[in-house]
Amino acid sequence: MTRLLLNFLIFPGFLFSALAGLMACWIDRKLSARLQWRVGPPWNQNFYDILKLLGKETVFPAGAAKVTFLLAPYLGLLTVTLAAAILGCAMLPQPQGFGGDLVVMVYLLAIPAIASIIGASSSCNPLASVGASREMKLALAYELPLILSVITVAVKSAGSIRLGEIINYQMVSGPHLFSWSGALAFITALICLQAKAGLAPFDLSEAEQELMAGVLIEYSGQPL
Repeated sequence: MTRLLLNFLIFPGFLFSALAGLMACWIDRKLSARLQWRVGPPWNQNFYDILKLLGKETVFPAGAAKVTFLLAPYLGLLTVTLAAAILGCAMLPQPQGFGGDLVVMVYLLAIPAIASIIGASSSCNPLASVGASREMKLALAYELPLILSVITVAVKSAGSIRLGEIINYQMVSGPHLFSWSGALAFITALICLQAKAGLAPFDLSEAEQELMAGVLIEYSGQPL
């Protein structure tokens, strides 16, 4: 029980994935700045931003369903942390997994989008509702291709749905990426994950130019 708790909270769960995510965001911002002939932010800028948000007040919009509005972002964070912990444990030298953890990963990665839709819909903001509608359509567009990509990997790994066994199979037989079906599944999954992360050009649910952050418009403080 203690080991599972450490895996969830520290490595490869919440703390490790949060640090890795913040550093990845810094690299993305730094590269974008360099391409535009700008200096870009320092490596610790994202950490300062997080600390600033943690110190700000959480404001509830008038007429919002406070419980669902507040719990939605924490639900998304919980599922992403669980997914990071499961994936990280499967990639350890001695994999720690369970039967069907690949299927659980697919379900967990679908929940943040649902949580975003629920949170935006409960805010009683028309711009957030439009963003939630776009997020729903986007999720319906990318979930099926992502699932087909996952099924392709499972079929090519002797039908296994355990992450550790899939990784070990490719270490023995070679990466699926070097086959036609594996390469197609990889490219499809890469595009779907970009859409799932809300990166351009799949940032329609936020669309800061027209929806003023869309699904996130009413969030502030810790939930943001």
